[in-house]
Amino acid sequence: MLPILLSESVPVTTILAILGIKLVIGIIAGFIIDFISRLINKNAEEQKIIDLCEKEHCDCEHGIFKSALKHTLNIFIFIFIITIVINFAIYLIGEEQISSFLQNEPIFGPILAGLIGLIPNCASSVILTQMYLENVISISTMISGTLVGAGVGLAVLFKTNKGIKQNIKIISLLYIIGVISGITLELIGFKL
Repeated sequence: MLPILLSESVPVTTILAILGIKLVIGIIAGFIIDFISRLINKNAEEQKIIDLCEKEHCDCEHGIFKSALKHTLNIFIFIFIITIVINFAIYLIGEEQISSFLQNEPIFGPILAGLIGLIPNCASSVILTQMYLENVISISTMISGTLVGAGVGLAVLFKTNKGIKQNIKIISLLYIIGVISGITLELIGFKL
């Protein structure tokens, strides 16, 4: 999102406002989730890291550099393959088709933008930002989709965390936060 806004010479005040809104929403959601998580789940984080290292056979005890390089190469190859597949799917569907789904829908816009944000690729943020700059969607709809968008983070989540139920909970939280934020901003008439 940020490179697109900068390349289109969007005023710095608008960019800072968008980033500020996303930051505030992220902080509030993070504190709420952390508080609830600590009440419900008191598992030690260190054990989770040890379990990950054992599953990945990364030899963390022999030095962090070799382990980090191995994880980086594995994730790079995975991301590269996923990016090719997703870019091909977006090419087949077409940006015009995607934008037609989102035009002028005050409630459905954030809901659909959130679904687009779930695409594990930066292309979703690029599409949503371009549509905002072309006045196809509102700022609230763009914020909804880009809050949900985690780049390739979701693909990496499914690669490294084998707990499907836990992954679905994480994605659901991400989607709900993004959509509720977008709808709330839409309903209060937020404009830039």
